[in-house]
Amino acid sequence: MASRLHAHIGTFRQLEILLALYEGGSVKAAAEKLFLTQPTVSMQLKKLAEAIGFPLYQQVGKQLKFTDAGLATVDTARQILQSCEELDMHLSNLRGLKSGTLRLSSVTTAKYFIPHLLGPFCERYPGIDIQFTVANRKQVIERLEQGLDDFYVFSHLPQGLDLEVIEFMSNDLVAIAPASHRFSQKQQVSLAEFCQEDFLIRESGSGTRYATEVFFDNLDVKPNIKMTIASNEAIIHSVLSKLGVSILSSHTLAFGEIHDVKVINVESLPIRSKWSFSWIKSKALSPIAEVFLDYVETEGRDIMKSAIKL
Repeated sequence: MASRLHAHIGTFRQLEILLALYEGGSVKAAAEKLFLTQPTVSMQLKKLAEAIGFPLYQQVGKQLKFTDAGLATVDTARQILQSCEELDMHLSNLRGLKSGTLRLSSVTTAKYFIPHLLGPFCERYPGIDIQFTVANRKQVIERLEQGLDDFYVFSHLPQGLDLEVIEFMSNDLVAIAPASHRFSQKQQVSLAEFCQEDFLIRESGSGTRYATEVFFDNLDVKPNIKMTIASNEAIIHSVLSKLGVSILSSHTLAFGEIHDVKVINVESLPIRSKWSFSWIKSKALSPIAEVFLDYVETEGRDIMKSAIKL
């Protein structure tokens, strides 16, 4: 006799709420993501737990700790909802439409150019939805390991994962200082002299932090770290406020009117790297993901060359 688990496993909406809770880490975050009230989220999760017959999570201090049953249900919910999306896109294609959801996850610095890439694509395919997640490198790797998105944008690829990869465009990390700084008057600054200045660095888990640390380690030098700052914008404003110098992606300066920060010619810099779109080799791309990949590999590159004007 076939299993009757599906008869009491809960509704699709309850599974969607459970996933939002797991990814957001709180009832409030899940409610905001799904545009529901917190009491509605709590009630639906309670009904799902009753249907499953096990508690799904526990509140431990300010954090949620999922039970084994909860984690198993999360994994199954992800598979079920992904299958539903694939069916929806397949049926849409049979109708001659391009619809569905495209999921992108990128490290924070890529947020400066991804919207310029998405704009023309969304104009061409207005029926699709975009879920664009911006996080630091560590968090994007975690999303990749969970298989949450179609594509993951990195400048420095994670090691030990079976990925398909296409290189997209250059991402040079450059030294910056206030335009009024004495370095801006010099043709070249030695690395030793640069390392004596107060240095502003991105937070642990950031791709820029990772590349910067590898760069200094390889040359066996240490910067004079004054502050750890969790966003590119905050670093730029701190540089403007003469709190120190830094190393950031040139893209952070390309998209915006920043007149009083200057790129400094420092010995051994810039740090050369390239942006890459990656995806899990064992996971088949959805129809809309395949269309987007073709767009990225062809006209997407030309669109970005016009947009960044580096």
